[in-house]
Amino acid sequence: MKALIKVMPKKTVLDPQGEAVRQAIQHLGMETVKAARVGKWIELEIEGGDAEAARKKLDVLCQDLLSNPVVEDYELQVIP
Repeated sequence: MKALIKVMPKKTVLDPQGEAVRQAIQHLGMETVKAARVGKWIELEIEGGDAEAARKKLDVLCQDLLSNPVVEDYELQVIP
């Protein structure tokens, strides 16, 4: 089983790294880029076959370890 987790800054939170990336992209000649947000992508290989039990544990893991719920949102996908 595989878990795919995307962690991104909340849309209401300033993303200074994303702003630096946007400015660098524009500086390199792509002025049409108006916004950039930088996050992280986490891919986990999981043994076992109970996808629902794994999802419950992964939700806790995402909230407690892999994201900061104050400033980040996460999306979790479990692939059996």
